[in-house]
Amino acid sequence: MQGKKTAASKAKSKSGASKASAANTLTVIEKEGKSRERKIAELGLSPVVANTITARTFGKGTFGELDLGESIEVMREKTGKVKAGDLSEVEETLSAQAAALDAIFNELARRAALNLGEYLPATETYLRLALKAQAQCRATLETLAEVKFPKAATFVRQQNVAYQQQVNNGDAGSKATSTHTHARTGENDCEQNKLLEDGSNGGTHLDTGTATAAGGSDSTVDAV
Repeated sequence: MQGKKTAASKAKSKSGASKASAANTLTVIEKEGKSRERKIAELGLSPVVANTITARTFGKGTFGELDLGESIEVMREKTGKVKAGDLSEVEETLSAQAAALDAIFNELARRAALNLGEYLPATETYLRLALKAQAQCRATLETLAEVKFPKAATFVRQQNVAYQQQVNNGDAGSKATSTHTHARTGENDCEQNKLLEDGSNGGTHLDTGTATAAGGSDSTVDAV
């Protein structure tokens, strides 16, 4: 009877080992033009495969041994949605992480309050960890808001640069007009200076070219 139980337990153990081995086995399909070694290298260096293995390792304690092939397919579906522009799962992940971080903050804050007044080092440690969780929660929510409502900072900056260029161009035009006006004013000044000549007493007077006749209303003034 004991021998039958031992045989059954061995068979069950072998069955469990074979299932575990199958869960960790990844089937490689060879394609024309690529060697088996090249295909294995592509899978080994693939970000999807590498991050799937990491996720399986950290999730093993919670979910058990996940099938490697199925896990890779799920990861490919997730990344495929993002590549196609569907960020719904990204928003779902960030929302869930923010909620989890908020729960961590509240639990750590509760433990800090329990030690307050009696064990100050423990209170300080719990409060420091609580505030770290709170800061990470805030950063996660800010990232979520950026994903849902992206800012157009680059567009606004380009508009400001274009406006500045227009102002500079306008200033340059004003300077050119001002210089041109100054040049014309200088020419007029030279023409007016030609009408002035030095007098005998060292002064200047306007040379009209001809003498002016005396008017009839002033008989005491003789013609020059």
